[in-house]
Amino acid sequence: MGNPLLISGAVLSAGAALLHLGCIVFGASWYRFFGAGEQMAQLAAAGSWRPTFITSSIVLVLAIWSLYAFSGAGLIPRLPFVRLALCVIAGIYLLRGVVGFAFASFAPGGNGPAFWWWSSTICLTIGVVHFVGTWQAWSQLSRVAA
Repeated sequence: MGNPLLISGAVLSAGAALLHLGCIVFGASWYRFFGAGEQMAQLAAAGSWRPTFITSSIVLVLAIWSLYAFSGAGLIPRLPFVRLALCVIAGIYLLRGVVGFAFASFAPGGNGPAFWWWSSTICLTIGVVHFVGTWQAWSQLSRVAA
């Protein structure tokens, strides 16, 4: 059936990718709602390419992370370096979660403290899901795909 935590991690990363894609499609109001900062919202409203480029990059990374978690769960074919990739993915989510709490005190990038608290909690949660799922599947991840 697959590792439930890695499946959950894949779905969470895919969901985050879709929400970021929504910011590109729906523009400034979504950037504001999700706390991307007033500068990003204004750039999007002005038709600048920068918010689309930055957000598209995030969408691509999150989609790849989702695929790696699905691969680690055994739901899609084994991707190269799946073990290493899942460790790095979990580490980045965990680091972003922890560091983001420190940012809440001075709110860089035009984002308010609420953005940093919420996004850090979400990233920390997704990181724990990936970490524990990877730990649970570790022995299966070391096997060479047939």
